[in-house]
Formats: sequence, structure tokens, C-alpha cells
Amino acid sequence: MPPKKRDAASEAAASKRRKVVDPSDFAVVRKERIAMQKEAKTKTQVTLESLNLAKEHLQVVEMPDDQVQREVEAIVLEIGASILAGKGFAYAIPSRNEKNQKYIPELDRMVLKLEPRHRPFANSSSVRKTTITTRVLELIHQVVKKRIHITKRDLFYTDVKLFKKQDESDAVLDDVATLIGCTRTSLNVVASDKGVVIGQIKFLEDGDSIDCTKMGVGGKAIPSLVSKITNIESKAEFVLLVEKDAAFMRLAEDRFYNQYPCIIITGKGQPDVSTRLFLKMIKDQLNIPILGLFDSDPYGLKIMSVYMSSSKNMSYDSAALATSDIRWLGVRPTDLNRYKIPQQCRLEMTAQDIKEGERLLKEDFVQKNPAWVKELELMLKTKEKAEIQALSSFGFQYLTEDYLPKKIKNGDWI
Repeated sequence: MPPKKRDAASEAAASKRRKVVDPSDFAVVRKERIAMQKEAKTKTQVTLESLNLAKEHLQVVEMPDDQVQREVEAIVLEIGASILAGKGFAYAIPSRNEKNQKYIPELDRMVLKLEPRHRPFANSSSVRKTTITTRVLELIHQVVKKRIHITKRDLFYTDVKLFKKQDESDAVLDDVATLIGCTRTSLNVVASDKGVVIGQIKFLEDGDSIDCTKMGVGGKAIPSLVSKITNIESKAEFVLLVEKDAAFMRLAEDRFYNQYPCIIITGKGQPDVSTRLFLKMIKDQLNIPILGLFDSDPYGLKIMSVYMSSSKNMSYDSAALATSDIRWLGVRPTDLNRYKIPQQCRLEMTAQDIKEGERLLKEDFVQKNPAWVKELELMLKTKEKAEIQALSSFGFQYLTEDYLPKKIKNGDWI
């Protein structure tokens, strides 16, 4: 039988997949990629040790299961000795409150100062949290001894009566990581998959070959066990880091990565640990520019800051999680007039938005970039914000056919 003729819609979709833009349209980002890869060969890595700051700040390391097991056992033996000596026991856990966080410009990320907070068992204000900490240590010991991984939800359901809320067991997980001195992933407790990747990247995941150009329009879920990813190969010129799933879907369906050779990643809002680890892995191995596409509002910028300098809650693990030098591609406050975003698509900032914007303006990672300061000042002056989806007012494919091509061709990022 002769093949069926495709209708106009199918032919248009097929044409979109085949379309290749002129290399000059991404010459600016290619030049930046070449410069980054050249610099990476000679660049000396800056660390807390090289800055003579190691003694003042907490540094956690990746640990194998047997080492985590030994560390937990050592903590328990120390507790036992203290109880037998009639001294009771208390955990000395580095405080993760905001006052104990510090931004190091040379590292371009947050770190945690070594200022422990004592959590005694024989104290009515801390007895419950001390009990939860002890229980989580016990559970972590079981998990690493068995060489298995569990989810944070699994951990919570082992003792619902004690934990009461998952937020409480989740928070103590970070405390335990700082107590042991290991990364959060070393505890073998992971979150459910959240982030997604699609585009010009191939890798092995626990031995299975993954080609992210052949993942349909949904993309490949970034696995909770990022350490299982090896043999990364890519012809991408850049990474397009997208705040929201809706924009990711548009980019994936239009096969944007075939027109502009790139890797597209989204954490679907506030990114989880795995998405941040994966982005950091790509940056370290490929040394290609990362362009950020986020809403033009304080919370979009706040989410981008989590990728860049780590969340304050996990600053102790920032060396593994923070990917500095992300370029702010859009949507920026100056874009609203430059691209003539309709007034009805602009939203008035709330009092909370303004408060968050003013707070961000004082952050070190913003202050070090004058262009970012100007953008935030404009946002606060106009009191206007806009979502990426505001671009759809010009057409559903305006993002992939006009906005991003112009931005990339002109090198319009800061």
C-alpha cells in the first residue's frame, strides 16, 4: 500500500523538526562557549582552603555507604559514653539560620559558618527534636548498611507518630548531614523525580543509554540518583534553564533544541536537589553557557538564585549544588517595553512582591552585577511583573520563533 499523505498540520510539524537555523544566529553564544572551555583548561579552582577559610566554615564531602555507617556509629558511641559518665547527651549541630550564612564572592555561593547549636536531650524545648534526630540517625544507619536508597516520604512513614509532619523529618535530614559532615545525597534518602531534561545530550544511566533528543515532548525525568549518570556526551552550544513546565513544554514540542543546539532543563518551579546536582554536573563537565529563562518577578529571580548560589537552607552543601555564572536571558523588566508586552499581560506587584524585590536587591549575588541591579530597580520603580506566558499574547510560538531567536542572536543576556 502507498504511504498515506500527511495533512498540513503533520507536514508543518515535520518541517519544524527538520528546520535548522543559520549558525550565525547563535554565533555569540558559540563564541562564549569556546571561551569558557578554553578558560576551563587553565583556570585554578578556588576553594575554602585556598582562601584560608576552611576552619571557619562547614565543608561536607561525598561519602560512601560504609563511611556514613562508621560516622553514625561513632556518634552513637560518643552519646553512650556521655550517658554512662552521667552527663546525659546533646548534639552539636551547625545552625542553619540566616545569620549563620555567608556569601563568599570568590566562590560566588553561600556557605555555612561553623557555629554549632547544642541540642540537649534533657531540655524540654529541645527533647522532641533531639529524639527525632536520634531516630533519623538510626534509620540512616539501616539504609546505608543495606546499601539501598529510600525516598523522604518512606523515611517519614517509618515513624509517623514521632515525626507528625514530613517537614520535620526533612529538616532533620539536613541537620544529620551537617552532623556527619557529608552531602545530603550521601544519606541515601532522595526526593521523588521532579526535574526534566531534553535536547542535545546523551549519557548512561546505571548502564542504560539515554538520548535526550528522542524523549518525545515530555523529556527525560532527571533521576533522583544523579550519581548513576556517566559518560555524558553533547554537541550543545548552551543550556537553556527554564523556570516553568509550561515554557518547557513549548520548547520541547517545537523541538527548539534541533534549531538551536542546546540542552533544555526545568526544575518545574523551585528546583529539587537532583535537578541542581544535574545542572552542576553538566556545567562542570561540558563548560558551556547557561542561559536562564524565568518570570519577570522577584520570585523568578529568587528561584534562579537557588541554582546559582544555593538555597540558604542547604548552604552547607553549596559546593555540590551551586552553579554560578548563570546568564539572565529573560524575561527581564526591560523586556516588557522593549518587546511591547501588552498592558493587560503585565501584573501589578503585591506588597509581598515589593518586599521580596527589595530584599533581593540587597543580596550580594545581585549587588555584584550592576546590570541585575538596574533591572531590579526598574521592576520596583514600575511595580510591574510578567510571566513567561505573557509572550503568548503575540502567538503561542512567539517564544520559540521570535523572542528566544532574537535574544540568542543578539547575545541579549546579563
